[in-house]
Amino acid sequence: MPTYDLYAKDPGDPNWQVPATGAARFSWEYDDGRDRLLALYQKGKDKQWDGQKRIDWDLEVDPYDALGTPEESMTLYGTPYWDKMTEREKGELRRHYASWQFSQFLHGEQGAMICAARIVESVPDLDAKFYSATQTMDEARHAEIYGRFLHEKIGMLYPINDDLQSLLGDTLRDSRWDMPYLGMQVLIEGLALAAFGMIRDTTTKPLPKQILAYVMQDEARHVAFGRMALRDYYKELTDAELREREEFVIEGCYLMRDRLRGVEVLENFGIPKAEAEELSERSEFLQLFRRLLFSRIVPCVKDIGLWGKRLQQAYVDMGVFEMGDSNLDLLMAQDEEIAEQLDAERFAAEERERVAEVTDAIEQGQRLGG
Repeated sequence: MPTYDLYAKDPGDPNWQVPATGAARFSWEYDDGRDRLLALYQKGKDKQWDGQKRIDWDLEVDPYDALGTPEESMTLYGTPYWDKMTEREKGELRRHYASWQFSQFLHGEQGAMICAARIVESVPDLDAKFYSATQTMDEARHAEIYGRFLHEKIGMLYPINDDLQSLLGDTLRDSRWDMPYLGMQVLIEGLALAAFGMIRDTTTKPLPKQILAYVMQDEARHVAFGRMALRDYYKELTDAELREREEFVIEGCYLMRDRLRGVEVLENFGIPKAEAEELSERSEFLQLFRRLLFSRIVPCVKDIGLWGKRLQQAYVDMGVFEMGDSNLDLLMAQDEEIAEQLDAERFAAEERERVAEVTDAIEQGQRLGG
């Protein structure tokens, strides 16, 4: 079924065109590169995987409870709206929220694919071009997987959130070659990683857990790449140039914190936008979720050298300043380990099933022979 037939709201024009700016840069130096970046490039090649084969798509998903979402985490829980809803309507609300979340993941992954391709085009160093080429393939795989999950398991999509689209557009329109790194790999990917991790660690459903764990394993490499490239480059910038980047980060962080709340879902259930925003603002779960969204962004911003007084104050105002001391390397290592552990558990279970089948066949043969 065409995607347009599955949108819960009219997404408008089927093509969004962002005017490209900035130069495409070629490098004629083919035998020089940073060892740590070339090692990451090799890892990017070694860790490629096929989303059609690694993920068990035969797992069934109840679209009305795709993530095992507890009632207490629903924005309408404890309100008169919730009390009036039937169980069927509550299931439909869960379906819409899962569709909205994974649709934003899908649109973000397409944005990441385009930004990674833009980095291949614009970054001056060949070692960075090499790695970005592997990331472009990663992001294509992620978009493919999220798209399949939404089409086959949820049966519904939401258009891209206006503010996510705004930040993505600002990132792509900027002619400076480092801005796709900063806007996508630090802000949008950092926010997405936190959201992925929160669902991965709380969902009781095996298919979304697999999808998120394997995507996050790739993203751990992407964040490492962005940190390496920007940390090196930002050491060369003037204070004024650094402040420009910090202003971009501040604006983007406020935009994501205040707007990515799924208000569109509540509007689809007949709740006026102003009231939907107020209900979302009062939700204890969403307040916690918004804080956790910055668990990857704040330490990364600090690590790459953007830590001026105005940026620090913005994080104090958001209540996330202390996250700057988080161990980002540990978080990324855990993301990789969780995916590998999930693989090991799945393959061990499959091996036990095969052994049991063989044993059962042997026993049946012996009984028949006897």
